[in-house]
Amino acid sequence: MKKFKEILIGKPLKSTNDESHLLTKLQALAMLSSDALSSIAYGPEQIIIVLVTVGSMATWYSLPLALIILVLLFALITSYTQVIHAYPSGGGAYLVSTENLGTIPGLISGGSLLVDYMLTVAVSTSSGADAITSAIPELYKYNLLIAIILALLLMLMNLRGLRESASFLMVPVYTFITTTFVLLAVGIFRIMSGSLPYHATAHVGTTVTGVSLILLLKAFSTGSSSLTGVEAISNAVPFFKRPKEHNASMTLVMMGSILAFFFAGVVFFAYWMGITPKPTVTVIAQMATGILGTGPVGHVVFFIFQFATALILAVAANTGYSAFPVLAFNMAKNKYMPHMFTARGDRLSFSNGIISLAAGAVVLLLIFNGQTDRLIPLYAIGVFTPFTLAQVGMVVHWRRHKEGNFWLHSIPNMIGAVISFSVVMILLLFRTGEIWPFFIVLPILIIGFIRIHSHYVNVAQQLRLREGEPEHKYKGNTVIVLVGNVTNVDFGAINYARSIGDYIIALHVSTNENTAKEQEIEHDFERAFPDLHLTVIRTSYRSIITPAVRYINLAAKNAKKHDYTTTVLIPTFIPSKPWQNMFHNQTGLRLRYYLNSHEDIILASYNYHLKR
Repeated sequence: MKKFKEILIGKPLKSTNDESHLLTKLQALAMLSSDALSSIAYGPEQIIIVLVTVGSMATWYSLPLALIILVLLFALITSYTQVIHAYPSGGGAYLVSTENLGTIPGLISGGSLLVDYMLTVAVSTSSGADAITSAIPELYKYNLLIAIILALLLMLMNLRGLRESASFLMVPVYTFITTTFVLLAVGIFRIMSGSLPYHATAHVGTTVTGVSLILLLKAFSTGSSSLTGVEAISNAVPFFKRPKEHNASMTLVMMGSILAFFFAGVVFFAYWMGITPKPTVTVIAQMATGILGTGPVGHVVFFIFQFATALILAVAANTGYSAFPVLAFNMAKNKYMPHMFTARGDRLSFSNGIISLAAGAVVLLLIFNGQTDRLIPLYAIGVFTPFTLAQVGMVVHWRRHKEGNFWLHSIPNMIGAVISFSVVMILLLFRTGEIWPFFIVLPILIIGFIRIHSHYVNVAQQLRLREGEPEHKYKGNTVIVLVGNVTNVDFGAINYARSIGDYIIALHVSTNENTAKEQEIEHDFERAFPDLHLTVIRTSYRSIITPAVRYINLAAKNAKKHDYTTTVLIPTFIPSKPWQNMFHNQTGLRLRYYLNSHEDIILASYNYHLKR
C-alpha cells in the first residue's frame, strides 16, 4: 500500500522552512484563476440566452449589463485585495465576516463557500465532460462517468502537492489566455481595418418590445456567474511565496484584469457580429469562427482555441481544490470543523480537505446526473452570499480601523455589497425553484458547525488542569486477562499482567458449542499457571462478547469500591503478513469496541508476533 501510495501521489516531503513547495505569481495565477477565467466560456452566453427569449434585437442590452458586471468585478477585486492585506492567513470572506459581523454571518460565509467549492468542482468537471463528449459524440452516454473521473484525477493531482499541480495547470491555463488574447486582438484589428462588418441585430438604445426590468435582472444575475472564483486567491494567501500579501494581491489584480478584458471582449464581439445562441454551437465558438475566418490558418487557430477552452473548463475545478482546504483549515482552527482538516499530508497539502471536496463533488454529480445547467443557479447563490457578507464586513472593518479615511477605503466595499446583495435578492425572487436545496443544506451545515464547536469547547473544559481539585490515589490495579485456548499468546499475556497488576483475573468464556473443550482448557491452564485460578463463564449463546463485558463491568465496580483500577488485557497474535489478518476472527477488536465507552476500565493489548 505504501508503494502504491507513492506511485499515485509521490514520496513524502520533509516539513521544513524551505519555501520551494510554495507558489510564484505565475504558478498561482494558473492554479487559482482557472475557475474565474473559464467562466467567459458560458457567462456571456447566459446573458444572451435570457435576452433572446423576447427576440434577437434584445441582445444589445448585454452591453450595459456587462458594464455593470465589470463595475462589480472592479469592486470585488479592490475589496479582496484589501482582504488579502487585512487577513493574510487566508480564509477570505469567512474570516472577514466572523471578525466584523459575528459568528453566525461568518459560518454562513464559510458554509456557503464550502458548498460553492464543491459546486465549482461539479460544474467544471461536468462542463469539461460536455466539451469532451461534444468532440467525441460516441462517449456521450458516459458523460457522468467522465465528469467523476476528471474530479478524481484532479484530486490525485492536488494530493501530489502545490507545485506539481501548478506546473500541470500552467499549460492549459496559459494556452487559453494566449489563444483568447490572439482571438480578441485579431477581432480588434479586423474591426479597425474594416474587414469585420457590423452585423448587430439592433443598434444600442433601440426600444425592444417585451424587455422588462425582471428580464434584465434575470440576465444580470445569470451573467454574474462569470465572477465566481475571484475570491479564491484571498482564501489561499498561505500558498504564496514571500512577500505573501504582495504576491497574492498582484496575482488577484492580474486575474481581474485578464477576466475583465476577456469578458468585455466576448460580450462586445457577440453584439457586433449579431451572434445568438444555437443548440449545438456555443456563442464563444461562433465568435471565434467569425473572427478567424474559414481559411487553413483560421481553422488551426480555431481548433487550438476550442481545445484550450475545453481544457480550462475541465481544470477549472482546481480553484476549488486550492481554496477549499485552506478555508476548511481556518474553520477547523476555530473549532468549527474537525481538527483533521488542519493536518498536512505526505506532500504538505491539506489532503483531508482535498479528499473531502472530491467526495462532495462526486455526490453532487450523482445527485444532479452531471447536468451543468441544474448546478449553475446553486453555484451563483453559493458565491454571492459570502460576497455580500464580505463586502459589508470590510465596511465595518474600515469603520473600526480607519476613522478619518473610512469613506475613501470603503467605497469599493459599499459598491460591491449593494450589487452583490442585488444579485442575491434577484436569485431569491426569480430563481427560488432552482436554488431551494441551498437553503436546506446551509442551515444543516451551520448547525453542524455549532455542534462541532460545542464539542471541542466541552472537551477543552474537561481536559484542562485546575488547581484545588482532589487528586485520586489508587491503591492497586486489577488486571483481567481474556484467555482462549492456552497458547504462547496467553502465557506471555499472563506474565505481563503479573508485572503491572496487584490482582490478576484470568477470564475464559465458554459457549455450549465449546463445552467439550472446556475441561481441556482448564487442565492446560492449571498446568501452566498452578498458582492462578481460571474464572470460567458459561453462556447459552454463540457470542462471548456480552457475557465477557457483563463480568468485566461487575469486576470494575467492585475494584473501584476498593480504590483499585481495572485493566483489561486482550491477548492478540499478529500474523507475519498483514493480509493474513482476514483469516482470523477479530474478537479482540469487537471487545475493545464495546468496552471503550466504560470510563472505569483501562484497555490494553498484548501483541504476540508470529514469525512466519
